[in-house]
Amino acid sequence: MTSTLRRIIDCFSDCSGCKTCKGNARQDMLNMNQDTNCAPMLTQGVRLHIQDRYVVMDNGIVQVSLSKPGGIVTGIRYNGIDNLLEVRNKETNRGYWDLHWNEIGGKGIFDVIQGTSYRVIVENEEQVEISFTRTWNHSLEGKYIPLNIDKRFIMLRGSSGFYSYAIYEHFREWPGFELGETRITFKLRKDKFQYMAVADNRQRYMPFPDDRSNGRGIPLAYPEAVLLVNPLDQRLTGEVDDKYQYSCENKDLRVHGWICFDPPVGFWQITPSDEFRSGGPLKQNLSSHVGPTTLAMFLSSHYAGKYMVPQFEAGEPWKKVFGPIFMYFNSAAYGNDPLLLWEDAKIKMMVEVQSWPYSFPASEDFPKSEQRGNANGRILIQDRYISNDCVIASGAYVGLAPPGDTGSWQMESKNYQFWTQANENGFFSIRNIRPGDYNLYAWVPGFIGDYRHEAVITIISGCNIEMGDVIYEPPRDGPTLWEIGIPDRSAAEFYVPDPDPKYINRLFVNHTDRFRQYGLWERYTELYPEGDLVYKIGVSDYRKDWFFAQVVRKIGDNAYQGTTWKIKFELDNVDRNGIYKLRVALASATLAELQVRVNDPNSNRPLFTTGLIGRDNAIARLGIHGIYKLYNVDIPGTRFVKGENTIFLKQPRCNSPFQGFMYDYIRLEGPPTPC
Repeated sequence: MTSTLRRIIDCFSDCSGCKTCKGNARQDMLNMNQDTNCAPMLTQGVRLHIQDRYVVMDNGIVQVSLSKPGGIVTGIRYNGIDNLLEVRNKETNRGYWDLHWNEIGGKGIFDVIQGTSYRVIVENEEQVEISFTRTWNHSLEGKYIPLNIDKRFIMLRGSSGFYSYAIYEHFREWPGFELGETRITFKLRKDKFQYMAVADNRQRYMPFPDDRSNGRGIPLAYPEAVLLVNPLDQRLTGEVDDKYQYSCENKDLRVHGWICFDPPVGFWQITPSDEFRSGGPLKQNLSSHVGPTTLAMFLSSHYAGKYMVPQFEAGEPWKKVFGPIFMYFNSAAYGNDPLLLWEDAKIKMMVEVQSWPYSFPASEDFPKSEQRGNANGRILIQDRYISNDCVIASGAYVGLAPPGDTGSWQMESKNYQFWTQANENGFFSIRNIRPGDYNLYAWVPGFIGDYRHEAVITIISGCNIEMGDVIYEPPRDGPTLWEIGIPDRSAAEFYVPDPDPKYINRLFVNHTDRFRQYGLWERYTELYPEGDLVYKIGVSDYRKDWFFAQVVRKIGDNAYQGTTWKIKFELDNVDRNGIYKLRVALASATLAELQVRVNDPNSNRPLFTTGLIGRDNAIARLGIHGIYKLYNVDIPGTRFVKGENTIFLKQPRCNSPFQGFMYDYIRLEGPPTPC
């Protein structure tokens, strides 16, 4: 990476004339993007070629063919390649919008969305926007999801790519349904695109799709994971391929895609905003994976389970705009490093982010910048056991989401969310918010719990709401006696073992995301074949001695047993009349139950139980968190003794190897002390 590019990336996100770049980072980025994208900067206007069964958008740089009236992307011509999409696939399996839905209580239905009518929305030399619409009526009940769906595609003059967005609408008089997933999918040519890039530290040559079948791959514990035993590229022999290894949090899922080396061409999916994606900034979604496939995920239940699946009742009107997202293509001259196409794609991504909300979509359902509002303020922490004064909530995540309970934004999937991160002084500015009613939510790395501002905030066009100081009081009853982990909604700081050598993905060896290796849940049984984990306060180190997930122990073929972890600690004095507080923050739970006992592991009734909770499936899907949950357990002082004490954390459910928890943070507080 060049020093100029590094400076631009460092400065661009908040460029206002800092000493480093003197306010020139944005212009430098625009210039550099033009310089590094080797597609010719033609002056040809955008043209629309309408045929019997197809329509072609053409601006002289890229030509995009779509079926008519279906609106399926059948071909993308760019830089001398007749079609970037997989020509061996059926036309309906190349570039398409799809969804997975069911009638309430019914079976799931996968649907590649085919339009039934086509119209031109905008057609001039600067821009073309075309629409493919499928309308619903009661004669289609049970066959198609009860939605009107309007898929839009946009091409601009001089743009090396195209945009797409869609408007979904449900009318009050229509039946109810559940929407489990919706996305855009592109299947690229496997003979061309073999190098995938999801992040700076997650990119590699990928297996061929053929390697996952035909005797070349062996399915593992779930169908997405395959052990490559005879891949076409023998260097990949013995590796595991699993699409979940390349999942990303929404906040980091801005650009991903593929590189073709001959000729050097990049195919990138850019998502400039999270406002239309479900679940907030920490929601994890699929990105690119073997196919070669690239996805723009808008709504899914991954890493959340059924809680993320929106249910629409009969009589409930709903409308939402998904997108626009940008499909970007770049190229390089032979002899140049093709991996620079990734660097250029990141620059283009930041240009798109700064251009949000776009001014060119023609639909009135997509409000422009002047039709939106802003909210500003400062967030502070008040915790008298840390400081008598308020503490600046540096790096806090602050967002507007539909009104709900504290933390409800994690499962919110019907409407829009707008998030930002507070600066080092706690100041936040949430920009370009759609008009509507919201609650202000926040969470702060280093502190447990969630913040919700009680008053509903109404955003209207052009408003600029000043919220002043927002004070978050994290859950706290008494002084900290001990703690395990870091309260950051992730289990990443705990001990993540090396994978079994026969189930390895070499990309993640000595990697910050080492938890993405397949089969790590099985390592617990190897480390603790008989007795369970014992953690001693003041002696143990959570980075080495606290396994990243409390999973079941394997005791035979398809046979498992629950596990009980012990936390041992000393108390010099015990307030037998006081109430101690155990705070247990879970980063993930999958069909599990947390039982808490104190100093008596055999008591019939636990002091506390969550009951059966969680459908995150983060253990199997190689994530390090799912839905955050905080539990607060009162422990009477009579349960403790002077000297050594033990807290038992039992997870008894054991029908599957993937049942269990990931802990975020545990803290024991003493009884409250006088102010």
